[in-house]
Amino acid sequence: MTGFVIHALPVAGGILALAPLPGSAGRYDADLEHLHDWRPALVVSMTTLAEMTASGAAGLGADLQESGTRWAHVPVEDYGVPDPEVTEIWEAAAQAALLALQGAGRVLIHCRGGCGRSGMAALRLMIEAGEDPDAALIRLRTVRACAVETEAQMIWARTV
Repeated sequence: MTGFVIHALPVAGGILALAPLPGSAGRYDADLEHLHDWRPALVVSMTTLAEMTASGAAGLGADLQESGTRWAHVPVEDYGVPDPEVTEIWEAAAQAALLALQGAGRVLIHCRGGCGRSGMAALRLMIEAGEDPDAALIRLRTVRACAVETEAQMIWARTV
């Protein structure tokens, strides 16, 4: 058993999920295997390279791509929101995520703990997919109560 739990919900015809950073509980290989078994079309990493390196997950992008999973790196500091440059990276990742979801695919978004940054990104994707912001937040927090941790994250998520 790993500390890597995938919190999933249906969005736009596919499955959207939040999770902690693989390896954050010290079991990168087991977490990666669990992630592979879930078979995401796309994984969006909202962590910084320093966080990934500290958790033994610096090679996550390459490991995912080697197994045929697309990967997007949208680096955001813990408890933070994307700056304008990173928001541009987000826009490309969001477009790919929405296409995957609309094609009945699976998209997993992670940050360090699977709450704030990943919740912020998941909420924004749900809104971009056409969901009412308040209803989307309720649905999201039903599967991951800690989703979206700061007021700045809530504002960014709702800026669609």
